[in-house]
Amino acid sequence: MGDPHRVGIVGLGVISRAYLDTLANHPAVRVTAVADLDATRSAEVAVELPGAEAVSVERLLGRADVDTVLNLTVPAAHADISLRAIDAGKNVFVEKPLAVTFPDGRVIIDRAAAAGVRIGCAPDTVLGTGTQTARAAIDSGLIGRPLSASAVMVTPGHERWHPNPDFYYTAGGGPLLDMGPYYITALIHLLGPVRTVLGAASRLRTERVIGSGARTGHRIPVEVATHVSGVLEHANGALSTITTSFDGVATTAPPIEVHGESGTLAVPDPNHFDGETRLFPLGGTGWRTLPASAGYTGAGRGIGLLDLVTAGVQRPPRAGGELALHVLETMTALLRAADEGRRIELTTTAERPLPVPLTPVDLSLGRSPEDPPPK
Repeated sequence: MGDPHRVGIVGLGVISRAYLDTLANHPAVRVTAVADLDATRSAEVAVELPGAEAVSVERLLGRADVDTVLNLTVPAAHADISLRAIDAGKNVFVEKPLAVTFPDGRVIIDRAAAAGVRIGCAPDTVLGTGTQTARAAIDSGLIGRPLSASAVMVTPGHERWHPNPDFYYTAGGGPLLDMGPYYITALIHLLGPVRTVLGAASRLRTERVIGSGARTGHRIPVEVATHVSGVLEHANGALSTITTSFDGVATTAPPIEVHGESGTLAVPDPNHFDGETRLFPLGGTGWRTLPASAGYTGAGRGIGLLDLVTAGVQRPPRAGGELALHVLETMTALLRAADEGRRIELTTTAERPLPVPLTPVDLSLGRSPEDPPPK
């Protein structure tokens, strides 16, 4: 079926381990090069990957044996690394968000189109059985016409567990840009694109205290809103409310609920690939759990890159750049709406990605049964 697709990874921080768990031994791809600002870290990771070489970013982008750059840098570097990869003729799959600002995201998509390369972007968790089973339930009419949804993410903040959490509290960070991509991407899979947004936000603490690692007890400044609430008006008329917060201890609210004319769905956490989807039908007496009926089973981070690689030119990638740009505009417009106290109409839209049929992750091809052979 051809040689494995060759991947170079830039950025080997905490999240890279989850990607390597999926990609390191997958026959559809081969990691040929890794790069990080910490050369020691690059060397340590390269040892784990037969045939991979630890190199500088510049050398990685110039290598002929790198087809796609997996960009796992901090959000502030997403645009720079992605654009340099595009200019080098490489496809890009980037961690969320696509970029820190909407204009930067727009440049990435436009330049990739002009260069004839593909862009993919996390989150790919929504391609698992959790969100996809909920989508299948909606599409099959189990709750009738969907009317509204709610999405809630509340934590005390990542400084409790992350040894270097500074970037979560600077431009490009905050609960919305950090965790919002999971929830908004899931809402678009479930209900379609967003047309307008309203928002409110707050920042009631000016510093945070690191709770783990070598810098335990160190205080870091907070420069962004840490509690953000918004209303998303979808193109189909449904309204979603979203709350993302680093200012709460816990919540009993379901991660996502979707309300329709004839039922309500409780959707599992979109930060995970699986989880129970539950239905309460109109006139029913309680919740019932739906069996997994759609999505990649046993998936991990990196399945979106595999989906992009195997999509070829036959279909759009399910975790593609146009969707990521629309999610980025939704988030940045919501923050702007909060600052300006007004409703904002979006300039982008995105097709709902193709649904994922119930598909075991095929370790020989990394593709769904309906996909044509990769070229």
